[in-house]
Amino acid sequence: MTPHPRNITAQTLPGQEHWLDKKGVRLFLWEKRRAPGTDYAGTILFIHGSSWASLATFDLQNVPGRPDSSVMDWFGARGFDTWCLDNEGYGRSDKHRDSQFGLEVGAEDIEVATAYILKVRKLDNLLLYGISSGALKSALFTQSYPERVARLALDAFVWTGGGSPTLAERKKKLPEFIAKMRRPVDRAFVNSIFSRDHPGCAEQKVVDAFADAILALDHELPTGTYVDMCSKLPLCDPRKITAPTIVMRGEYDGIASVEDLLEFYTLLPNPDKQFAVMPGIAHASFQQKNYMLVYHILWSFFTQPAPIYAGGH
Repeated sequence: MTPHPRNITAQTLPGQEHWLDKKGVRLFLWEKRRAPGTDYAGTILFIHGSSWASLATFDLQNVPGRPDSSVMDWFGARGFDTWCLDNEGYGRSDKHRDSQFGLEVGAEDIEVATAYILKVRKLDNLLLYGISSGALKSALFTQSYPERVARLALDAFVWTGGGSPTLAERKKKLPEFIAKMRRPVDRAFVNSIFSRDHPGCAEQKVVDAFADAILALDHELPTGTYVDMCSKLPLCDPRKITAPTIVMRGEYDGIASVEDLLEFYTLLPNPDKQFAVMPGIAHASFQQKNYMLVYHILWSFFTQPAPIYAGGH
């Protein structure tokens, strides 16, 4: 029986690093096993976005007065084994190749990571969560390897880019992004992510701790996902995504319009699907004031029983 998400004491779980080889490129994976004494509820792989690596996003620690800032620890306390991946060009993974590391490269990283996780933990499939460009990478991967994904969560997702104020602004710098392999990231940039859509959705102490974690690993990041999101959308076909899927949209998130996401959602072929609007949430959902709401939506989807159809389906 999976524990109910409420009334479970926050705890920091131990982690284990794994190193994968992708044709001579080293990729970093971080694993946290479920808390002792909990029943196994599933295995989650978390995929980060364009502007920071995985540990800051999914295993944020030491935020005073804010328990469960690590989504990996929160799910681990509820019976989930959790993993996160640094895509090539980010965090602790290799950055040496002469590449902008776009969305398709990220989807290839997920292929390597899932093959490893399924083998080493003797699993048939896993639960996949991606945020922002990580959601695009996850959708692209799931199109090609549906058998590896038990359930798919797409947070801060964008499909065609139509009606997106964030991408409209970003496109103004597209020639600059195309001309460079990497772009700088600093504390002011991190703060701008939390002020661009709807100021006040995140506490400053959380933004500061988040920035500390990001800048401990990266001071510049690949331009490829920005280029792809500004010039190549749509890159994925919802009609080819057959896994049960949830589309999670922050109320104030400017990365995609509601209309764009609803059209994508309508075309998903599996009837086991959900569209969740997250009130009070802007772009970086796990770092918002309403982060516990986000956790609950994701927990509910990942623990939902499979449907039973009369006469088979």
